[in-house]
Amino acid sequence: MSIRQSFSDTVGHTPLIRLNTFSDETGCEILGKAEFLIPGGSVKDRAARGILDDLEQKGLLKPGGTLVEGTAGNTGIGFAHLCNARGYRCVIVMPDNQSPEKAALLRTLGAMVQVVKTVPYSDPNHYQKVAPRVATEIEGAVCGNQFDNTANRDAHYATTGPEIWHETGGRVDAFVCATGTGGTLGGVSRYLKQQKPGLKIVLADPMGSGLYNWVKTGTLKSEGSSAVTEGIGIGRVTANLEGTQIDDAVRIEDAEIVRTAYRLLHREGLFLGGTSGANVAAAVQVAREMGPGNTVVTVLCDGGHKYLSRFYNRDYLVQKGLVEFADAGRRA
Repeated sequence: MSIRQSFSDTVGHTPLIRLNTFSDETGCEILGKAEFLIPGGSVKDRAARGILDDLEQKGLLKPGGTLVEGTAGNTGIGFAHLCNARGYRCVIVMPDNQSPEKAALLRTLGAMVQVVKTVPYSDPNHYQKVAPRVATEIEGAVCGNQFDNTANRDAHYATTGPEIWHETGGRVDAFVCATGTGGTLGGVSRYLKQQKPGLKIVLADPMGSGLYNWVKTGTLKSEGSSAVTEGIGIGRVTANLEGTQIDDAVRIEDAEIVRTAYRLLHREGLFLGGTSGANVAAAVQVAREMGPGNTVVTVLCDGGHKYLSRFYNRDYLVQKGLVEFADAGRRA
């Protein structure tokens, strides 16, 4: 058994899990990359480590410095862990529409958290625009800029993509993933397409995001809204997503996200967040379209413990008209 030399060395190397219920129903192998098993708790640890490594190598983040990031939560959590391990201070700017568990966890990890009002990206007070301003006000601080810093997708090109390829023995026919920063989809797709050009890349998109129409028509246009997703679905093409070869997109509604996540819990024993529900629901749809015998890989992004007050709160689901789908997921 190898000995890891630091917290950073524990990021990645996650297994693929066969999702038996969904695989058996579709006749495909539907596999989930178990990113919730990373010590920081989510796939975003990979981006955080990649960005920190890049900032250090470029001499932009110096010993004792401060890392500032605008985040829906998970990348900030990854940064907080890594900053503790490397001796940096961490300042997080996040919108007020995220689960309170994330802000509480960030503060417990020692990060300074600034919660700002949720506004459209065009607003100068959008959290992604506030974070760089905060960084300029702190001596020795730098902003990670996860959405447009391509060290994010490079981290997935260097780690997540190769892991999926080797873990499947190259027997992968489609990769399906929702996107927020574009880092996971952008990096993994680039690696997998180089190995197997005919492999299908599919973007999973919740209601309220403009990316589904962007893939289908070339125009960013959002429709509806989502009450359960956090950190995915945006209205612009980030630098990490730009130039990514995407073959198709599927739109996943809240009802199916909830039903799938609750099925994952009660049939597979996997306690996961809403993004994982969206990813698996999309993977099932892609598997059915492709037909039996194919292997479809997706990402199990993070655990469900950060969503107890909303996604796994029955009163919240009742309020949003979604509780029947949670119940259906328990029974299915």
